[in-house]
Amino acid sequence: MQTISQKQKSIHIVTPNSFLAWIGKFLLILIALFALFILAKNLIAKPSLFAQNVLDGLKLGFVYALIALGYTMVYGIVKLINFAHGDVFMVGAFVSFFAVEFLGLHVWPIVVFPNIHPLLANVLGTLTIILLSMVICVLLAITIERVAYKPLRDAPRIAALITAIGVSFFLEYFGLLEFVFSARFIPYKRPFEEMTWYIKDGIHQVEAGVTTPPGSITFSNIFVVIVIATVLAQIFLQYLVRRTKIGIAMRATSFDKPTARLMGINVDQVISFTFGIGAAFAALGGVLFAIAYPSIKTLMGVYPGLKAFVAAVLGGIGSIPGAFVGALIMGQAEMLTAAYVSTPMRDAIAFSILIIVLLIRPTGIFGEPEKEKA
Repeated sequence: MQTISQKQKSIHIVTPNSFLAWIGKFLLILIALFALFILAKNLIAKPSLFAQNVLDGLKLGFVYALIALGYTMVYGIVKLINFAHGDVFMVGAFVSFFAVEFLGLHVWPIVVFPNIHPLLANVLGTLTIILLSMVICVLLAITIERVAYKPLRDAPRIAALITAIGVSFFLEYFGLLEFVFSARFIPYKRPFEEMTWYIKDGIHQVEAGVTTPPGSITFSNIFVVIVIATVLAQIFLQYLVRRTKIGIAMRATSFDKPTARLMGINVDQVISFTFGIGAAFAALGGVLFAIAYPSIKTLMGVYPGLKAFVAAVLGGIGSIPGAFVGALIMGQAEMLTAAYVSTPMRDAIAFSILIIVLLIRPTGIFGEPEKEKA
C-alpha cells in the first residue's frame, strides 16, 4: 500500500495549458539563445563598438530607473499603476527648459558670484534647475493624487486604473495646446557644456573638431552625471525606506492600511508623500533625459513611461532594487536591439520582454508572490 501511494504522489497530470506553457518556455529559450549568439558574435567581431553600445544602454537604463522607481513605490503602497507618471516626467523636462531658456537660472551663480569657479557654478546652476523641476512635479503629483486618486481609494482597482489613464491623456493633450507646451519638437538648451572623453591607451579628452581614433570608446560628462545622480537617488531611497520613520510608515501602509491607521499612522499623508517622492525622481529623470537627448516634445513621456513600467514589472513591481535592475536590462535590450537587429524593432523587443516575464516569472526577478495576511 505504501508503494502504491508513493506512485500516486509521483504521478504528474499534464493538462493542455501546462503543455502549451512548456512549449512557450521552450520557444523563449530558443529566442534567448539566438540573441546571445548574435551578441557574442558582434562582441568578438567589434568589441569596442559593442562596449560603446553597452555604455549607451547604461545611460538610457539609468534614466528609466528613475521613472521605474516611482512606478514601483506607488504600486507598493496603493497597488496602483500610475500611468500618469510618464507625463510627470515630461513636465519635469519642460520646467527645466523654461528655467534655462527664459529665466536663465543655470547662470545665477556666475551673476551673483562673478569670481566663482566655473565647475562649481555649473553644479549649482544645474542643481537649481533640477530642484525647481522636482518641486513643480511634486506639487503636480500630490494634486493629482488628492483630486483624482484619493476619492477612489476604496473603489475597485479598475476604477483607479482607468482614472490614471484618463489623467495621463489629460496631461498629454492639455500640453499639446499651443499656449502650453505645443506639439512641436523643441530644441533643448543644456545648462552646461558637454565634454567628451575617449578610452584607448588611457582616457583622453576629445578636442573640438578632432575625430576620435578608430576602436575607441567615448563617454561624456552627461553620462557621468546621469550615473552619479541615479545611484545617489537609489541609495537615498533605500535609506529613506529602511532607516527613517516615514519609511517604516510606508512599509506598514503597504502591508496593511487599516492596521497602520490603528497604529496611529496617517495613511493619507504617507500615500501623498510616496507620490511626491516618485514625482521628484521622475522630474530628475526628465531633466537628465532632456540633457542627454536635447530635443523635447509634449508626448516625450509616453514611451519612456511605458518602458519604465515594463522595467518595474521585469524587476518585480514593488521592489526598489528590482526596478533599478529591470531598468538597466531594458536600456541594454533597447540599445543592443537598435544596434544589431533593427532600429524600429527596439520598441517591439522592449515590450516583448513584458510578455516573456509574465509567461516565465510573473512576479519579476526580485518579486515574491503575495502572502496571506495573518
